[in-house]
Amino acid sequence: MRIFLLLAFVALPCWGQNYPAKPIRLLVPFAPGGSSTLVARFMGEEMAKDLGQSFIIENKPGGGGNIAMQEVARADPDGYTLIIGHVGSLAMNPYMYAKLPYDVDRDFAAVSLLAIVPNIFVVYHEVPAKDLREFVALAKAKPGQINYGSAGNGSAGHLAMEYLKQVTGMELQHVPYKGTGPNITDLVAGRTQATSAGTPPLLPHVKSGKLRVIAVGTSKRLHSIPDVPTVAEQGYPGFETSQWYGLNAPAKTPEAIVQRLAQAAAKAAKSPLVAERFKPDDAEPVGSTPQEYAAFIKKEQERWSKVVRAANVKAD
Repeated sequence: MRIFLLLAFVALPCWGQNYPAKPIRLLVPFAPGGSSTLVARFMGEEMAKDLGQSFIIENKPGGGGNIAMQEVARADPDGYTLIIGHVGSLAMNPYMYAKLPYDVDRDFAAVSLLAIVPNIFVVYHEVPAKDLREFVALAKAKPGQINYGSAGNGSAGHLAMEYLKQVTGMELQHVPYKGTGPNITDLVAGRTQATSAGTPPLLPHVKSGKLRVIAVGTSKRLHSIPDVPTVAEQGYPGFETSQWYGLNAPAKTPEAIVQRLAQAAAKAAKSPLVAERFKPDDAEPVGSTPQEYAAFIKKEQERWSKVVRAANVKAD
């Protein structure tokens, strides 16, 4: 027994010393072209410089992220199959789906929080509300008559709007679409009146004058729209909603490998090149420790479990 324990103790650091010896497969649980793919590519390219091996980015959409999550949960815990963790798959889906083929807490190891992409709340330009306070007053004067769109039932934008409804006491009508594109198309045409999403798909229409930003969902104002106050600043302290992306590995991945990946992520997050690439979308590179990321996930689960249950949201 003593010999076995000694060998195990000696062998453990070797995982970290020899890792990685080949390219790393990084699954993105959504379709190509979104923020998750950009975060995976930008951070992966920078981390590869430190690790000495490339990341093979593989988009595997479906089931609200559940298909890719299930695959990684069952993958060998050797550090060569990883996944982009997301607010939806890690903090929302566990409370919307009656049954998942994996356990988000037991089947994954938190590696690092990679980036935070802010959510903003926008309205169609003809809606007579310059800010959130005016929009809340308008909605309360016309309960249930204002329609907001989302990328789909149970999407991050859907829950962000439900969260806003809960803290403000508004009554709005939800119109789910099959994706962000169709949602924004109808909003820009005036067929719906409001939505919430990340900055990349919305800001071009804000700049064109078709949409108006009434609030920022994050705790700080954004450099691209510094005059727009946060939800918290407009009378709802503690409110915060964002799209966030992290790096997760299968459970039982050796601690040395998890730490090695986290160190590379932290270094990549400090890269001026990553900061420059993220700037147009107001994205914030993070690069946390595994412990910090695990605590962050737990906090987000506590936030969104309450929103899901209060809104009685069930995934399709």
